[in-house]
Amino acid sequence: MHTEILNLERRLSRWRLILGQESQARFSEMGGKEPVGDMDLMDQALAAIYNRVESGGFGLQTGGGAGKGPSNPTITRWLGDVRSLFDKELVTVIQGDAMTRCGLKQLIFEPELLENLEPDIGLASTILLLKEQIPKRSKESVRAFIKKIVDEVNKLLEQDIRRAVTAAVNKRRHSPIPSASALDYKSTISRNLKHYSPKLKTIVPEHFYFFDRTSTTAANKWKVILDIDQSGSMGESIIYSSIMSCILASMNSLRTHVVAFDTSIVDLTESCSDPVDLLFGFQLGGGTNIDQSVAYCETLIETPSKTLFFLISDLMEGGNRAAFARRLQNMKESGVTMVCLLAVVDGGKPYYDAQMAQRIAGMGIPCFACSPQMLPELLERAFKGQDLSAFRKEFERRR
Repeated sequence: MHTEILNLERRLSRWRLILGQESQARFSEMGGKEPVGDMDLMDQALAAIYNRVESGGFGLQTGGGAGKGPSNPTITRWLGDVRSLFDKELVTVIQGDAMTRCGLKQLIFEPELLENLEPDIGLASTILLLKEQIPKRSKESVRAFIKKIVDEVNKLLEQDIRRAVTAAVNKRRHSPIPSASALDYKSTISRNLKHYSPKLKTIVPEHFYFFDRTSTTAANKWKVILDIDQSGSMGESIIYSSIMSCILASMNSLRTHVVAFDTSIVDLTESCSDPVDLLFGFQLGGGTNIDQSVAYCETLIETPSKTLFFLISDLMEGGNRAAFARRLQNMKESGVTMVCLLAVVDGGKPYYDAQMAQRIAGMGIPCFACSPQMLPELLERAFKGQDLSAFRKEFERRR
């Protein structure tokens, strides 16, 4: 009975936070108590952006919820309270609402505010979109904020991408030179199954297979070309693409090129040593001429069969759509391995021209609205020459 009463009180307290101070009288009639301690602080923090009354807060008076609210709250103090009181996932939602509901976009370049913001891909996209408006006093704080996000995504991707590329590129060919560290266990076991000894209850290999560690000369290296759309919808995709580009560019077994486009083309390959520098090289918000950019990327191809081409775009082509499609078809027929990574927005929702995506997929070029966690496996399969269309279908089943 006591447990049921506690559960009821918790539910009432949570609904009271959701509905705000204006609902307190009704909750009191049901036995609900005034918020105290951390619950009171939560109530004030939420009231600052969701209030509908004139009892404080810096939110618009036409918002959706209510609360007592602090008088004239300091934004940095409010951010500190939010981060200490709510789970990280909720913090990013509340931050986003503060930006859109309360006109705080004008304040995100304040150094003190940036220091207290929780790293968030969506907010980073907004900053990149507005980067030309960053005041001089805030440039270092903005870079530090972007770097926090880059570091988080890098931790997510780097190890798996390196493993995937190494497994696919450096270990594709066998060598006659024996080396314990280069032993290809899978091939050695599968090719010696007929030499299984029932008496010893083990396989007695007749021949061992070793990976070739020497096939990393310039002529044997794979070339990776990332052709990245920098139109306004591409913010989140650009962040992930930049980090992937820098990881790939740091690997000696690959040659990596990064191209950004809207209605013009910028080769950003020289900026690949630092993902933050690379991100600031993008100019978000332009139009789109994909055909022109793919034409430039064609000039970078030396050996089609050793080239992996990523088109990263929402496919909202503003140029010649028929010419663009023909160019992709010709590139594929030349032997280039091709993948189209579709734009994602708002934390991973696909955003793209479905008609163009269907047309490209019909050429046998797989189109993915791919989560970052899938990139290492996608890279490994691409380098191994596996059927990426089959992988796309498998990816769709996993979603």
